[in-house]
Amino acid sequence: MAALSIRDLDDGVRDRLRLRAAQNGRSMEAEVREILTEAVVGPRPGGDLIDGLIALGEEFGGIELDIPPREFDDRVVDFG
Repeated sequence: MAALSIRDLDDGVRDRLRLRAAQNGRSMEAEVREILTEAVVGPRPGGDLIDGLIALGEEFGGIELDIPPREFDDRVVDFG
């Protein structure tokens, strides 16, 4: 695999890239790989599955899930 260094990248671009990577659950390096791959090869099939599902849900008005509160069991661990 090849390595690539990018010099003189604007700090604002770097910050937005860091934010975008975090929103996608990736490292900045993985995010740059994804951006470059999509720019040259095109989007991968199923690459944005979650985004597609979210968009589909929003198209139909979204979905509300009732999340029950957690119930904690106060257990004491005996190491004796």
